[in-house]
Amino acid sequence: MSLNNAAQAGEREIVITRVFDAPREMVFDAWTDEEQLSKWWGPRGFTSTFQKFDMMPGGTWEFIMHGPDNVDYPNMHVIVEVVHLERIVFKHAVFSHFMATVCFEDLDGKTKLTYRTVFEETEAVFDKVKKYAVPGAEQTMDRLAELLANNT
Repeated sequence: MSLNNAAQAGEREIVITRVFDAPREMVFDAWTDEEQLSKWWGPRGFTSTFQKFDMMPGGTWEFIMHGPDNVDYPNMHVIVEVVHLERIVFKHAVFSHFMATVCFEDLDGKTKLTYRTVFEETEAVFDKVKKYAVPGAEQTMDRLAELLANNT
């Protein structure tokens, strides 16, 4: 279960903040364990087929998101940094291009997660992208909350 949800979109930046009623190690593992991540990554109605998952600096996370409209969306992330229990940084290497930073903070047994994406696209392109990226990111965090609730 998540509490204190927030989403903000600024100039070419989206920040999603959630507090999960789960320990930081469990939340971090949900991001770094391929089996868990494949169960919750993506907005509602989407599924993912992972092709490559190498969660280490310089590694890649390649997958296809299958939309509810039967359209496949190839994705590739290049992992920039992984700091155990603290932070994951990755670059989304296909349109739309962005750098994502996921921070994990312990709050007396709960976990505050901050998911920040900074887009490389122009402001005009970002204005279009954020219309689906913000709700998509919020739905993805909802799915993470559901996974964590089922694992506790």
